[in-house]
Amino acid sequence: MKRYAFIDVQNTETTTLKVLGFELDHEKLYLYLKEKWQCEKVFFYPGIEYGDTKREDVFRRISESSGNVRIKYYFVYRNNDKIKIINCPKCNFKITQKIVGGHTWKCNCDVEMTMDIMDYIEKDTELLIFTGDGDFECIIERAVRNCTKVYLVSSAQKIKNGFHVSSSRFAMKLRTLIEKYTGKIIYLEINDWKRLIEK
Repeated sequence: MKRYAFIDVQNTETTTLKVLGFELDHEKLYLYLKEKWQCEKVFFYPGIEYGDTKREDVFRRISESSGNVRIKYYFVYRNNDKIKIINCPKCNFKITQKIVGGHTWKCNCDVEMTMDIMDYIEKDTELLIFTGDGDFECIIERAVRNCTKVYLVSSAQKIKNGFHVSSSRFAMKLRTLIEKYTGKIIYLEINDWKRLIEK
């Protein structure tokens, strides 16, 4: 049985930090997957800001230890400003306010990760896919239809978005796939690995 791991770094980091409250140590994760899970190859798909040498060094060390790292640099774009007009509830005077949109950092490695996963879909193979992103639904389904066992590593824990509203970073599309392919797709809670992979 051959085993390979594919880590959607941005999705996984956001899940561990915002939902679970711990910072992920990628080098510890790499060693855990190589030693405990005996993965033949471990793929990382990190987004990195230009000039972030500290982050680059982490993934360089993983690469030098035979990890497969597909770095993508952040794309920065400016959000549109908005004009908001409100009426004063006491005097009905109109107040105009400009809301500055700021900037958004975006880095999407979904295509690279999908292409690499496709190369390892075969019988008697297990894939550990680190993501809660429903965009991977199609490639995961293709993998299990081709007799590949898939472990989805993420967290289904919920975060509060408001007084009565909560959401999960683990997509409903992936939950549905797990139910549809019982025993072929297995969910692993990344929080169970916290003490082994946190900084």
